[in-house]
Amino acid sequence: MKLLVTGGAGFIGSAVVRLAIARGHSVVNLDALTYAACLENVASVADSPLYAFEHADIRNRAALDRILAAHKPDAVMHLAAESHVDRSIDGPGDFIETNVNGTFNILEAARAYWMQEGQPSGFRFHHISTDEVFGSLGPEGKFTETTPYSPRSPYSASKAASDHLVRAWHETYGLPVVLTNCSNNYGPYHFPEKLIPVVILNALAEKPLPIYGKGDNVRDWLFVEDHADALLLVLEKGEIGRSYNIGGENERTNLELVQTICAILDELRPEGAPHERLITFVADRPGHDKRYAIDPTRIRKELGWRPSVTVEEGLRRTVEWYLSNEGWWRPLQSRKGVGERLGVKA
Repeated sequence: MKLLVTGGAGFIGSAVVRLAIARGHSVVNLDALTYAACLENVASVADSPLYAFEHADIRNRAALDRILAAHKPDAVMHLAAESHVDRSIDGPGDFIETNVNGTFNILEAARAYWMQEGQPSGFRFHHISTDEVFGSLGPEGKFTETTPYSPRSPYSASKAASDHLVRAWHETYGLPVVLTNCSNNYGPYHFPEKLIPVVILNALAEKPLPIYGKGDNVRDWLFVEDHADALLLVLEKGEIGRSYNIGGENERTNLELVQTICAILDELRPEGAPHERLITFVADRPGHDKRYAIDPTRIRKELGWRPSVTVEEGLRRTVEWYLSNEGWWRPLQSRKGVGERLGVKA
């Protein structure tokens, strides 16, 4: 297939681009190259005849129309989004503009293109979203595809709105869509403002390892390359109009996660051991969801997919990658907001 991937220079998007090309798909990477994007993420495939790059913003409808007409993709995989909860607390406007208005633009551009091409039966619009749209869980239970939406941050509210738009464009206009909602991703090329890269890089620099509240918030951790594999599977075999929850089946508290990273660093960089001494509990962020957990029954039963990487294996691979790729992460630390405590303006 020829795929148009929005946000393909970002963390998850670049993993999709790399895997799709490795499997023989042609990829057009559409990215605005905002602060969290990095073309080095796709440098390994940039010279491939299967790869093309378009520097464009999903808020620019004219650019979307031009790119779709020029490349004539068989499918759109929509990953472009503002995704950092703390930034959404301080500046929600960017999240509404990109995640809501941008999704509207790419939906309308894709619909117009699909109509102009004669509504080809094989065309797909795959919208990639988050489990955060479902809100917060208590100690028991898991999110399913029928869990009511209950977003609690500007970020999750903007993603919930985008999910609703995609479903409406399917029901109203017949646009052939599939949707996925994933749990927390981690792995190589993770931009250094999220918890796992922050902990790794702060530990290497002998800086405090900040944990919000008591560290008892629970997340289900999904290795990014597993996620990319699931996304391509849903695109190819998922039922039109259906959503699929993608989870890592790896629930951990934030404190447990950080302690595991510290133990791996103690082994790989013993000169800084014990790294756990750097753990520092800081004031919690506003509206911090207590627990997320995915019930992956649908994707397992219908498509035969399960994650292949345990959180212990994935964290080791991630730490090893950061230790070996200082040339990638070091320049990113000077980008706006990186290394600062965000999300406290509320």
